Amino acid sequence: MSLVRLNIKGISYSQTQSGAYALVLSEVEGSRTLPIVIGAFEAQSIAIALEKEIKPPRPLTHDLFKSFADRFHIAIKQVIIHKLVDGVFYSSLICERDKIEEIIDTRTSDAIALATRFNAPIYTYENILDKAGIYLKAKDELTGEKDTLSIEKLIDEPEKASSFSKDSLEELNEKLSKAVQNEDYELAARIRDEITKRTS
Repeated sequence: MSLVRLNIKGISYSQTQSGAYALVLSEVEGSRTLPIVIGAFEAQSIAIALEKEIKPPRPLTHDLFKSFADRFHIAIKQVIIHKLVDGVFYSSLICERDKIEEIIDTRTSDAIALATRFNAPIYTYENILDKAGIYLKAKDELTGEKDTLSIEKLIDEPEKASSFSKDSLEELNEKLSKAVQNEDYELAARIRDEITKRTS
């Protein structure tokens, strides 16, 4: 079976599963996407790894794993999403230490969170994309007959009315620091977006 390389396209809310998120992966050389339902903690961890500007004051679990692996010279070479059973994806970490390769079973959400920190490539098999891959249409609407995850439509989080319109840039920067200190990364991301909008 041939491997297909994937990139992280984004993280969306799942309208059909309350409190869940969908991690959307897209094939590098093609138009199919692979939506994977993940929990809020994993979604936050992946988003923080992708956002280089937001640094948590203390390491998250996946950051701790990265520090541990670096200290003991363990590298994650790649992530392979190798199985799909009843809507659940199964993945493996391909690790290397002293030129010896080991394969470790992992949840897909953890595998992706670690791949972002190790800059490791993400792969899946062609048959999994055939089974669960869907095509991206206009306006970022995802649809497909073979959607085994029961995600009928994935959309980005609706833009919340800005509650920062009366704040100065200095006040926004103070609020951003406070949000990061309090580990409220969702609020920090919204403040950062407001700062970016004003300064760009």
